[in-house]
Amino acid sequence: MNSHSSGRRSRHSRGGPRRRGDRRSRQQGAVAKAPKKTFWKRLAALFGNGKGPKKAAAASRNGSQQSRSARKPEPVEVTSPRLYVGNLSFDATESDLFELFNGVGHVQNAEVVSYRHNQRSKGFAFVQMQTIEEAKRAVEELHDKEFLGRKLVVSGAKSSEHHARS
Repeated sequence: MNSHSSGRRSRHSRGGPRRRGDRRSRQQGAVAKAPKKTFWKRLAALFGNGKGPKKAAAASRNGSQQSRSARKPEPVEVTSPRLYVGNLSFDATESDLFELFNGVGHVQNAEVVSYRHNQRSKGFAFVQMQTIEEAKRAVEELHDKEFLGRKLVVSGAKSSEHHARS
């Protein structure tokens, strides 16, 4: 009988069913759930849990930009007919830019820069005008102009020489 009971013990050691162990694992599971609840409570407290000044801070972050000053891009002198168009709406297409800049002068090429993997616009573009004079006129007339709900940033495009110097 002792050999038989020792056989049971060996079965238990190999991962067989144990009544006492099941109770312990349930108790440990209950203990393990308690830290998860505190984590969620801490997470809810981090986001304000619907009360306090945290919600006002989130509203100012998402809505108006009261505390943050607008960063002005560095002005690049127009030395070539190629122009940089920044702060572009993600809905803007090359034909939209072509039409907009055609009102100022003859446009050779308009290219919206987009991500390769999903073809979504990066929010800027390059426009090639016929002459440098037309490019300078386009910067004067279209810089800070509202286009598709956003103020455009139009300046001379940096050349490869400019990148080598900086």
